Amino acid sequence: MLNFNLIYKFYYDWWKNIDKTLFALIISLFSLGLFFSLVSTSLIASDKLDTNNYFFFFKHLVYIVIGMIVLIFFSSLSKEGLFKISFYLFIISLLCLFLVPVLGIEVNGSKRWLNLFFLPRFQPIELLKPFIIIFIATILCSEKNFNIYFKYLLTFIAIVPACLLLMMQPDIGQTLLIFLAWTTLVFISGISLLIILTFFSFSLISLIYMVFFIPKFIYIKDRILSFFNPNDGTHNFQSDKAIDAISSGGYFGKGIGEGTLKNRVPEAHTDYIISVISEEFGVVAIVLLLILFLFFIYTVFKKIYVEKNEKIKLVLTGTICLIIFQALIHIGVNIRLFPTTGMTLPFLSYGGSSIVGVSILSGIILNLTKRKID
Repeated sequence: MLNFNLIYKFYYDWWKNIDKTLFALIISLFSLGLFFSLVSTSLIASDKLDTNNYFFFFKHLVYIVIGMIVLIFFSSLSKEGLFKISFYLFIISLLCLFLVPVLGIEVNGSKRWLNLFFLPRFQPIELLKPFIIIFIATILCSEKNFNIYFKYLLTFIAIVPACLLLMMQPDIGQTLLIFLAWTTLVFISGISLLIILTFFSFSLISLIYMVFFIPKFIYIKDRILSFFNPNDGTHNFQSDKAIDAISSGGYFGKGIGEGTLKNRVPEAHTDYIISVISEEFGVVAIVLLLILFLFFIYTVFKKIYVEKNEKIKLVLTGTICLIIFQALIHIGVNIRLFPTTGMTLPFLSYGGSSIVGVSILSGIILNLTKRKID
């Protein structure tokens, strides 16, 4: 039989030691995501799927329940247990990414998803991102007597398979996200700025060559060229509608359910959720959301500042940088600063893979910011 006293004590200790402010912020962001999922998908469900108005809402609720279980699991582990299980999950998620070209589901010309029995259309990269951060930090903080530049080389070798597999899908947005996170960790670990700039320049030239001269990436080339040509309506349709939605929403929005973007742009509740929110609730709502994100980021960086363990500092920096970069790319696409990438907004966008991925990141952050037990 289950010993409920032990379970109660275990989770009482968990609750007593976690950072309540961070936990409240995470719950608030997930709750807002659930609310915006309800108002942005109810008409889609009734009009396009001929089902009840709350189809997507209930799916989103299920994903959040799964995400909260995942979050509590990762945040309740010991630090040693977290690092140990992360290594095995890194291997498993990388293997899943290898399966995508073979068994993956193709949607709109991209093959990025696996069909798992408990989570249909799951995107393995969302599972891989948190653990690749821990893997990189482990290599950089290894106590083995390796030359530091050899460690940098090992971390680069660690991200190469993931980046190559992502480019095959193709998914340049997630490739860029992994590369930026790796660059951040390597930079703050103490590498020369000149080396970073040289490598970054080489990588940028390589990326430009692939996009413009390799046929598989022709669609990315078209998106980039159309991005710099506002009169090209072929590839700018979604971005133009998103900008129109933000403009028409004004300061206080059109009101709940009055927006039209969710019915005019495919996957608006995932890739363009910021525009949907702005249209119905106004720019004021977006500013309040950004303040909530900034307070969450500030709270994590405050914890990083007082942390003494170098590995924990690197992992916390990497996880929060993933959230920052992903949010910046999502917002940048919505306001037409960047070409369309198909990047979700952490915590708020609809989608099982995104929610589970950010739940793992949040669980790791809560774990590594727990109150130290004397």
